[in-house]
Amino acid sequence: MKFILALVLGVLLGGAGAYFLFVGTPKTATLKGVAVRAPEPGGPPPGTAVVELDEQFFGALLDSIFRDLNKPAFPPAAGEGCQNQVVIEPGAGDVKTGVLMRDGRVIVPLAFSGTYDLVGNCQNLRGTAEAGLGFTFNAEEQTLYGQLNVAGVNVEGMSPVLSGFVTAFVQGAINQRVNPLVLMRGQQLTLAIPVQAAGGALRAQAREIHEEAKDGKLRLYVTYDFKGTRGGQ
Repeated sequence: MKFILALVLGVLLGGAGAYFLFVGTPKTATLKGVAVRAPEPGGPPPGTAVVELDEQFFGALLDSIFRDLNKPAFPPAAGEGCQNQVVIEPGAGDVKTGVLMRDGRVIVPLAFSGTYDLVGNCQNLRGTAEAGLGFTFNAEEQTLYGQLNVAGVNVEGMSPVLSGFVTAFVQGAINQRVNPLVLMRGQQLTLAIPVQAAGGALRAQAREIHEEAKDGKLRLYVTYDFKGTRGGQ
């Protein structure tokens, strides 16, 4: 019994040591701004614009990335040999990488491959994961951020002894290295509208943003503060 306990403890400590050696100490990305919530029950206030994106939009965007660019890799390839890397794939089995809007949540199913150097043994990875996407808005920076949180990971053909450490590696590779995502900023949010007949220009900055995810659509409610400026072009 003592031998078995020592063996199990050694596997756990060895695996944990390898994880911290190759992946690093888990880090929590600092969220910028305030969390974006659902719209108020009474409806959006005056001066609110609605941006609507559906699942087909994100599907076309991802298809273009996989077709015209390289597959997203975290971290990017840095040299020869076995690398600790997760590569996002277009699909695996019944899972297709995409963005889904369901019951107030933005869900991101992911298919992935990759490699992981575990104590000198190069492990080839293939599997699927599911992440949630949250939003924060920084009014001072006029920037809408996204926060990806990988919650569940399924690694194909991996022994139970190693799957826990590989799961932690996959979560860390994406959560720590991707976040925060810059989704909209600067000119994508601010407005500058010349009104020549009134002798000036109308400018607007986003004051707050709310979001609603349902029925396969993501709606962003952007509320603006307007200010007129006389003269200029």
